[in-house]
Amino acid sequence: MTDCTPRHATGEGRFSRPLFTALYDRFMPDRFLIGPHREYLAAGLSGRVLDLGAGNGAMFPYAADAGDDLEYHAVEPDPTMRQRAVQKAAQTDLRVHLRDARGESLPYAADSFDVVLSGAVFCTIDDPDAALDEVARVLRSGGELRFLEHVRNDGWRARAQDRLTPLWERAAGGCQLNRETIERFVGHDALDVLEIERTGIGLFPATPILRGRLRRRTE
Repeated sequence: MTDCTPRHATGEGRFSRPLFTALYDRFMPDRFLIGPHREYLAAGLSGRVLDLGAGNGAMFPYAADAGDDLEYHAVEPDPTMRQRAVQKAAQTDLRVHLRDARGESLPYAADSFDVVLSGAVFCTIDDPDAALDEVARVLRSGGELRFLEHVRNDGWRARAQDRLTPLWERAAGGCQLNRETIERFVGHDALDVLEIERTGIGLFPATPILRGRLRRRTE
């Protein structure tokens, strides 16, 4: 089930990528490859939750299995992905409040959420620092950011990612291979690290993939 809220000043043409969406749906083996890590993101979810960059709604079935004590919100700026997310929500018992918005400008009040979920999102956000500031703003004191993200590698792999990123970005819906996302997370002055671990999934050049949890500091 979904409640769809109208546009939130995103510029629809900038984020409409129907070809990428179709290829993603066909070739991304989400449940087989990423499924156990989405279960990690959804484990014990309760309260008010924000799915940051919901994409095609891949997190919805896992959140639906987490329990009934959820108020589930999601944002997704790509209209084609958002349409897929509406369809995915209709296949679950989860009521999803889905909005057209960007991570850099979240249409929610401060201290609104108990948990923010980020599943392979920060690689595509135009301004990841602004988006992380927004995540920290909307999280309640003691709330969690739970993430699964691929990041910049080391050594020759990092240099190869630097060379590949311009082409990869055009082909993969804006995805940046060489984002140093974890350094941003760890260095943010409003977040404390609870855990970070490297997964065994993924194929180069979109590796390594890390998952973890951070907590909004108590004021």
